[in-house]
Amino acid sequence: MKLVRALAIFLAACYGALTLAPAARAQAYVVNLDPAQTKITFSLDTTLHDVHGTFQLKSGQIHFDSATGKASGAVIVDARSGDTENKSRDKKMHQEILESPKYPEIVFTPQQVRGSFDPQKASQVDVAGTFRIHGQDHAVTMTFAAQPVSPAQLHCDTHFTIPYVKWGMKDASTFLLHANDTVELEIHATAQVAPEQPTR
Repeated sequence: MKLVRALAIFLAACYGALTLAPAARAQAYVVNLDPAQTKITFSLDTTLHDVHGTFQLKSGQIHFDSATGKASGAVIVDARSGDTENKSRDKKMHQEILESPKYPEIVFTPQQVRGSFDPQKASQVDVAGTFRIHGQDHAVTMTFAAQPVSPAQLHCDTHFTIPYVKWGMKDASTFLLHANDTVELEIHATAQVAPEQPTR
């Protein structure tokens, strides 16, 4: 009986290890943003009206471990793609404020993910990292809301404020028009999500 009992315990332990192993492996994920299905918009409040514009995503890949929170990768935006549908205003934005010919990319580098993430359920996570714009790095935390579209696809949304004047860029105000010193940025993206493949 002792031998049978020991064998049963051994088999149960092996079964438990096999069923828990996929979940453990699934704690590490890679998320790839689709530039063609990503919309980046910004708005600036002025005394006359709100200025609205768009940017284009160049690429985006985030690696993270939901157990440890450690993250890496990069989300790269084409600074030169900034467009408010006003040529003179866009010229000033690119030449005097963003200086996009000199600083052609806006890059977010994730470092830490906080919050519960499940690719099969609606999730909300805080992603802390470095936001590089106008040649300077700034520590930021973005809150992402993720909604599954399919087993391997997510829709992600985030909104945050950029204090562009505080971050060293020229104030957009003119003699006749006062502009806010912050810009509101929104990202709406479709992404592919998959378990991280272990490195060999």
